[in-house]
Amino acid sequence: MQRIVPVEMEEGQGARVKRLFPVPGLRHIDPFVLFDHFFLESGSGFPDHPHRGFEAVTYLLAGAMRHQDSLGNDSVVGVGGAQCFTAGSGIVHSEMPVGEAPVEGLQLWVNLALADKALPAAYQAAPAESISSRREDLVTVREIVAPDGPVRLHTPVVMRDLHFEAGGSRALTVDEGEVGLLYVLQGPLYLSGQAYATGEAVTGEGPVECALLAPQGGRAVLLRAMPHGEPIRQHGPYVD
Repeated sequence: MQRIVPVEMEEGQGARVKRLFPVPGLRHIDPFVLFDHFFLESGSGFPDHPHRGFEAVTYLLAGAMRHQDSLGNDSVVGVGGAQCFTAGSGIVHSEMPVGEAPVEGLQLWVNLALADKALPAAYQAAPAESISSRREDLVTVREIVAPDGPVRLHTPVVMRDLHFEAGGSRALTVDEGEVGLLYVLQGPLYLSGQAYATGEAVTGEGPVECALLAPQGGRAVLLRAMPHGEPIRQHGPYVD
């Protein structure tokens, strides 16, 4: 398994970002091509800009964000909600904070298979109440992206938000051929005896079976997917 420490940078219009990839030394983790933990203040954000060739999921941890795009969509997503666009053959969109409260969230880009690159652009919104939540012992699990979840991608992806109470634990499984990524929002969390601090991530290829422990409580986002195994040509806002 590989530990990842994010690189801090500025993106868009004054947005602060902690980026896992793409950065020097780690361009992507097929099929994932970008992972950002972003922070916005009033007046900052992501004004109109183009994309093509992938799908993007935004998950709000705090505040509210307004999405507008060239398809005519105009949607506000609040804390605990998610949104997704399929860039496909091309889309122009913006994501800007609503109100004066700071905004915090995660954005994940998922590559489209070569056969799907020319799909028409599309948009999905999933308010917080549409995202299922279940309690398993001392862990609360929210299913953000799943084949039968409120956000569905053309690439089969699972994205879960895991909230641990003190002493909570969860068995993690990454099947053979899959890739897994765990991003720690509140740590430390312990995976196979290794401690991961807030803001760190760990990735690995299956088959993997291990236990994730939170002696003092914590929070993490878990991703799982099957790689496309195709060339990834990523340049700026485009993945061709």
